[in-house]
Order: sequence, then structure tokens, then C-alpha cells
Amino acid sequence: MAHQLTKDGFPIGAGAMIEQLECDPHPLLARLRASEPVSWIPALQCWLVTDHELTLRVMRDATTFTVDDPRFSTGQVVGPSMLTLDGSEHARHRDPFARAFGLADVRAQFTELVGEETDRLIDAIEPHGAADLRTALTGPLSVATVAHALGLADADASEVLGWYAAIVDSVTSVTEGGDVTAAGEKAFAALRAGIERSLEQEAVSLLGSAAAGPEGLTRQEVVSNAAVLMFGGIETTDGMLANVLLHLLSHPGELELVDVDRSLIANVVEESLRLEPAAAVIDRYATRDAELGAAAVRAGELVRVSIAGANRDPRVFEEPDRFDVRRRGARRHIAFAHGPHVCIGIHLARLEATAAITRLLDRLPGLRLDPARRSAPTGLVFRKPPTLHFLWNRS
Repeated sequence: MAHQLTKDGFPIGAGAMIEQLECDPHPLLARLRASEPVSWIPALQCWLVTDHELTLRVMRDATTFTVDDPRFSTGQVVGPSMLTLDGSEHARHRDPFARAFGLADVRAQFTELVGEETDRLIDAIEPHGAADLRTALTGPLSVATVAHALGLADADASEVLGWYAAIVDSVTSVTEGGDVTAAGEKAFAALRAGIERSLEQEAVSLLGSAAAGPEGLTRQEVVSNAAVLMFGGIETTDGMLANVLLHLLSHPGELELVDVDRSLIANVVEESLRLEPAAAVIDRYATRDAELGAAAVRAGELVRVSIAGANRDPRVFEEPDRFDVRRRGARRHIAFAHGPHVCIGIHLARLEATAAITRLLDRLPGLRLDPARRSAPTGLVFRKPPTLHFLWNRS
């Protein structure tokens, strides 16, 4: 058996800076993956896993690497949910929602909605010939879809977005060692009130189904899980859409291929998810001492899986830093996580991205990045461009 290294045995990790991981992490992740695929990062006070095979091992083994830890920031803000539980309790929280997000149900419930909402948003910007598509399309589309999924019919998109932003800020505060914010508490209370109103309606809804029957969730548990769905459905979907657009429009040769063959769009989405996943890392906590690669992980330590690092593992993806819309096996990425906590909205996210990209290319001729206002993905945990300025030819 290979000698297991303790925290001081990882020189590349010791020199890693948070700024590197926030701005352009991929050169550092490549060095770590090649020499220290599991490395102690003092700047983050955690183990960082960048190897594809080892990330799968961590995500599959909820007994050894769990989310069920009081330090989990989202749990401190919204309470226990499918995101912060493992084992039978995780299944009890997740299963009522997972049934509604199967592929057939998603296509039946959301195809028309997503198409109509995308067209409505394009109608508003088409005459101008220019827009920041983060604020004009990717953000509003993700908010509208989540509001529909949660049955928040009496809350407009700006209201839902306000709740979301305050809850995210509160989670960020806790992650950085602060307290749950007053604004976060107020937003969560408003979300709870909106969900209570939804549950009181007689119409069949996702939330109502989750609370129904003797094995159903309590109302507080429904609210906590709804907050998690709202967070994931807005943050990661907005980021996914923005990154897909940025990648495709930054590579004119690949865009030409898509212009000729629209059937490539589904693989465009997968390749973008591989190259720059909207959720770059996920957290687990070791429940016992464990060997992981060359690392001696101790019980209670934070093990952070780098989805961004694993998705560019050259042993899995040839020329991993290249954006290739015809890449075979692009779906081997793990941008939606893996194991018991695989993303519940995977089918909906793909539907939104495919519909939005198709309609944008069809309806905005000459769609291109604004050369004077370019931006790139940033963020330690969630990665997306802060703005996304595009131009197109006005008819």
C-alpha cells in the first residue's frame, strides 16, 4: 500500500491562492490533478479532489463522505433538506420531488412554458440589436421556470429573484464564517408564506404532492426543499445558459458547425457543461478516517470535490481544454454531480438550455459577442460571466 500523506505533504496545494481558484482555476487544477489529485489547500482549509475517478468515489460513498454536517451553510439558512441529508432521510425528502422531474414529466410540463417564455424575452430585446443576455434572458428564464415549478403563481419573477438573492447572500455569509443575515431570514419567511399560499390552493402541485399522505413531508420540510430547488434552479441554470452562450459564440468555427446542423445543440450544452460547470465544486465531510488517493483524510475534515477539475481529466477527455461541439462522450462530465445527490433538475436544465440556444440562434441573426464588453466566468463555487453582452443584426 502506498504511503499516505498528511496535510503538509502537498506543496502545490500549499501555494494555492483563493484568487487563482476564483478567476481562472484551470491551470492550477491541471497541476493539482497531475501531481496532487487529492491535495490539502490551506487557503480553503479543505481537501480538494481533482481526479475524475476519485471525485466519483467521493460522490458515490455517502457513508464515508456526507453532506449531513451542521457546518453545511445551506442547512443553517433553510434547515434540513434533500441537500443536507443522507441515507433514508435524504430519500424521504428527495423522492417526492424527484418523481415530478422525470424526463417524460419534464417534457410534458415545461416544453411549452420554456419555449413561450424564451420567445417573450427575445421579443423584448430583438428590436435593439444589443443586450446583456444575463439580465435579459438567462436570469429571467431560470426564475420564471422555477416559479412555475414551485407553483408560485402569485409571485412575480422580480419578487422570486429578490428572495433568491437574499438567501444566496445569507448562505455566502455563513460559508465565510458569518451569521445568517436578517435579509436572508426575511426572504425565507416570504418564500415560506408564498409556499403556504400555494399549499392552500386546491390545484394539484409539486409542493402539494410532496406534503400529501401519511409519509408526506411537513410544511417546514416542503419549504426547506423548495428553497433548495429555487437556489439550484436559478443559480446553476442561469450560469449554465450563460456559459453555453459564451463558449459557443467565442468559437466561430464551432458556431458555423451548429449553424449548419442544429442537432448539434444538445451536445453543445454537454460540452459547455464539461468545460465550465456552473457549480464548480461540491462539499462533503468525512465521517471517519479514510484513504483517498495519497491523502490521509481525518474524520470531520472537509473534502471538496472539484467538478471543474474532474471534467478536464485528460484520462477521460482527449484535449480536455478544447471546446468541441462534436466531442464524443461529452456526457461523461459530472457537472450535475453523481451518486445519491445527482442534480434533481437535470432534465429540466437540459431542456431549458437546448430551447433557449435554439431560439436565440434562430431569431437573432448575426448573434455575436460585443467585442468592447467581453467578460469571462468567475467564481470559486459558482462560475459564470458577470455580464454577457451580445450584438445581432436588426431586421
